[in-house]
Order: sequence, then structure tokens, then C-alpha cells
Amino acid sequence: MRIVSLLPAATDIVAELGLLDDLVGRTHECDWPPARVTAVPVVTAAGFSPDALASREISAAVGGGRHNGSSLYTLDAAALSRLAPDVVLTQDLCDVCAVSYESVRDAVRVLDVPDGEGPRVLSLEPRLLDDVLDCVVRVGELLGVGAVARERREELRRRLAAVRALTRGRPRPRTVAIEWLDPLWPAGHWVPEQIDCAGGEPLLAAPGEHTRPMDWAAVRAARPDVVLVLPCGFSPERTLRERALLEALPGWAELPAVRDGRVWVLDGPAYFNRPGPRVVRGAEVLAHVLHGVTAGEPVTEAEARRLR
Repeated sequence: MRIVSLLPAATDIVAELGLLDDLVGRTHECDWPPARVTAVPVVTAAGFSPDALASREISAAVGGGRHNGSSLYTLDAAALSRLAPDVVLTQDLCDVCAVSYESVRDAVRVLDVPDGEGPRVLSLEPRLLDDVLDCVVRVGELLGVGAVARERREELRRRLAAVRALTRGRPRPRTVAIEWLDPLWPAGHWVPEQIDCAGGEPLLAAPGEHTRPMDWAAVRAARPDVVLVLPCGFSPERTLRERALLEALPGWAELPAVRDGRVWVLDGPAYFNRPGPRVVRGAEVLAHVLHGVTAGEPVTEAEARRLR
């Protein structure tokens, strides 16, 4: 089967199912596992260079915080046609995160193939942790490995249950997760559940919520015990380069989390921004961050580091 993934999280699922050998096309942002995906042809491009822009400039480029960035990414329809996929994996959850579903649908419709022989298109739209895990099964069933997918889902569920067991009964630190720096944006969708699973009390966003920019005053009023900094699409190194945006906020040093040294920079793209199997590792990372306990493999500095 020939698979084109137009969503990094979908590529993660393909990897989880052991089907990377069938992946014939990907987005420019699909980067895991790095040793396997870099040789796969890229069929998308961004309309701007994030590395050349500051957070505020990127926010303006994607529509000023309105999640209306359907023109941000281009899809090479000619390349897609040459790859002749049997399956195209995409999404309709956030146009700022990937090529829009409408663009994918239009590109597939004009492929030069006989009627009824075009690729099957699966759109993934998870909002909660259970939705993310169920997407593993949806993809697996479409790709003919439903039994494997159900086994993988159960293993991921067992890992989440282990995190809950390790953190049950401990004090629950009040936790703010920041998904964008300028403007400040709280992390919603599945991230509040990751925090809850790891023994924290999520603030400023509810499970499944499609969030919006927030005032700094809301963070100050919440007085979080822990602040998680996990900007969408930013590596920890990129986040650290923009730390001054946080440190310049009035009253930043007065937050309990800052006074107690409990501000953490995390790998957002790997474990929090993308609705793929690695959100489970995100919960394990948070168990270490919030309670100092080890779930799964020990947490590395690349996964979580204190902002000092």
C-alpha cells in the first residue's frame, strides 16, 4: 500500500504501526523517526519561513490568532499525482497546523486516475486523549493492520494508566501550559488531560477546548505552581531563544512557579502539539516534571529542562 501523510501526527501513527516502508510522501514538517522519514519525498511547503520570524510575526502571518491559515501551506498536486498513493492521511482540525482538508480534497479530485480509482482520504480530527488513541485504530484499519493497531492502542492506554497510578494521591500542582509566546496562548485539546493524567491541575484551558489568545493578567491571577512552555512547532532550543518574551512580562518573577524554579521548557512538537501516539510519552514526561517520578524511560534534558 502506498501512503501519503499530510499531517505529522499521522506520520507518527504510520511509524507506530510499523508501516514506514509504505510511506511514499510526507509534509515538510514530518520529522519522526528522523532516520526513517528524511528520505521520503516532501509534497508540501510553507508560505513563510518560521526560523526567520519572531513569535509575534509568525502569529500575524497565520492570521493573528484566528486559526484561518488555509493558505499558509501549499500542496504539490503534481508530485502527489506522481506518487500515486492508495491512501492520503490528512486533518480538518487546524489549518494553521497543516495543509487544509479542502486543499487536499481539491488536489485528490483532479488526480489523473480513472473514476473510482483515486486514493482513499482519511481526515483525523482528535480533540481528546481517547480520540488520539482511537485514531491509531482508524488508521490501522484503513491500512489493513487493524489487529496491530488495537494492540498498540491498548499498550498506549496501559502506559497512561501507569502514569495515573504513579501520581495518584500526590498533591496536584496548579499548572499552566503555554502553547504560544506572543501572544500568549494556553494549550487546549488533549494537553489538559495530559496534565491531569500526570497528577496536575490544569488551568486556563479545558479538555478538548480549541483555545484562543489570553491576557497575561489571566496567568498572573491564576498564580500557577508550575508553568509548562511548549510552543507549537518550536524545538526547546528555539523556545529558549525567545525566553525574554516571558521574562519581560510584568510580575513574571512574582509567579509562584518562577519563584520556586518550576518553569519547564518542553518539546512541544514531539509530545504535546501533535495528536499522535507520542502524547503518551508527553504524559510520562509530565509525571517527572510535576512529581519527580519516572514512568517509562528516564526523562532526558532534551525532553524537559527547567527555565533558569
